[in-house]
Amino acid sequence: MVSPAIALAFVPLLLTLIIRYRYYFALFYRAVLVRIWKDCVTGMSREERAYQYVLTHATPGDPDSILDAFDVWCSKMEFISNIGPKKGKILDRLLMEQSPLTVLELGAHCGYSTVRIARSLPLGARLYSLEMDQRNAAIAEKIIRLAGFDDDTVELIVNPSDEVIPRLRSDYGLERLDFVFMDHWKKSYCPDLQMLEGSGLLGKGSMILADNVLFPGAPKFLRHIRKSGLYEWKVHRATLEYSKGIRDGMAELVYQGIK
Repeated sequence: MVSPAIALAFVPLLLTLIIRYRYYFALFYRAVLVRIWKDCVTGMSREERAYQYVLTHATPGDPDSILDAFDVWCSKMEFISNIGPKKGKILDRLLMEQSPLTVLELGAHCGYSTVRIARSLPLGARLYSLEMDQRNAAIAEKIIRLAGFDDDTVELIVNPSDEVIPRLRSDYGLERLDFVFMDHWKKSYCPDLQMLEGSGLLGKGSMILADNVLFPGAPKFLRHIRKSGLYEWKVHRATLEYSKGIRDGMAELVYQGIK
């Protein structure tokens, strides 16, 4: 039996830990506990609940309205790890500067970043968006079409990235990727980047933007780009989407090729 004196001695330590990691506790509550509870109460997935909110609060055919509705839901209702509005502005700016004609997205999830990318593309550009989860892909498809983008602008591919990347040239007729956005499983960032390097689809000036490289983090990916010598790169420091106090960042890579 622990004496009251010993128990009291641990109170300052406990309070210190709670204060230091309060943002992570808040994230755990919003991303895990609330999700489990609402899954049980509603009988729907978190992504389905987000779609229902967007459907009833956004204007069809208006990408900005759809993104705004998503942002409200993710900041006030439940947490979903979209790129979000703050880091999204970095993505918007890079797309406007690059004006890419062929874009690959790894990790559509429920379509937020897909819509964000598609609205910034020049006329005649095409976005190939990959999502391995069939339920999430079905929601992403609805969100993309609700935003007004057809198959000529956005093609949603429902398969794991490690199966699709080797077939982009043969099955989809791609010769070059101008822009790649990564926001899928962080453990897949490094092997998928290496597959892209080996595919011959990255040309000099091709840009890769990878989200969440600091939290949850993609250390193998960062080590690879440091050692490979294939890229000019930097990390855009930011905070985790729809959260406070959790440091994150996006890696911006510009492919230079073998020197």
